[in-house]
Amino acid sequence: MQLSATPYDERLTAPRSWWFISFLVGVAFALILLPFGTLPSLGGLVGGTAVAAVAASSYGSMRIRVVGDSLIAGEAKIPVAALGEAQVLDAEEARAWRTYKADTRAFLLLRGYIPTALRVEVTDPADPTPYLYLSTREPQRLAEALRAARETAA
Repeated sequence: MQLSATPYDERLTAPRSWWFISFLVGVAFALILLPFGTLPSLGGLVGGTAVAAVAASSYGSMRIRVVGDSLIAGEAKIPVAALGEAQVLDAEEARAWRTYKADTRAFLLLRGYIPTALRVEVTDPADPTPYLYLSTREPQRLAEALRAARETAA
């Protein structure tokens, strides 16, 4: 496997505010268990915070990578030869493509807390997916990595 000229690897981590919310969930569990004593309340704080933090971490563990001649977006692995033009979407256009412009057949790897995205046409006639919608903080860099991988694969 040959690496692309412009490697790309991005983890779609959850925003910092979610970690604070995880702590607040722990506080809520502590308050719920307060009538049972200090020890159960402390257990509620630790346990509730831990469970909420694991949920935030797992949701934010999604990755987008360009490796060799493939785009790996979450669980999907797509050869770059099956992909067409990539369109960088600013915040306004990204919102439009994940709402009223969206196609139900499209592959969406979206995170609402990431305002920008990349829309990539799928050119494989055997694939019913019309396009990929990928939330990314660096859509221009991802588009360049896909372009470089396509040129290297050709």
